[in-house]
Amino acid sequence: MIRVYENQLEKALRAFKRQMAKEGLLKEIKRRSFYEKPSVKKKRKQKEAHKKRMKAQRVASFSFLPLSP
Repeated sequence: MIRVYENQLEKALRAFKRQMAKEGLLKEIKRRSFYEKPSVKKKRKQKEAHKKRMKAQRVASFSFLPLSP
């Protein structure tokens, strides 16, 4: 929920857009605006899964780096 204080609509709109982007709703709306063939959908899901795995691997490798004084 976004609250508007003292008619600051621009600030509230920026906060709303930031929240929608964070939740992935804008991406979902754009994706659903047109029909997606099953083969394209499968490739997109594979690409997203690969991206997610690589990010998890990158985060895991940073957690084992020694901290230098």
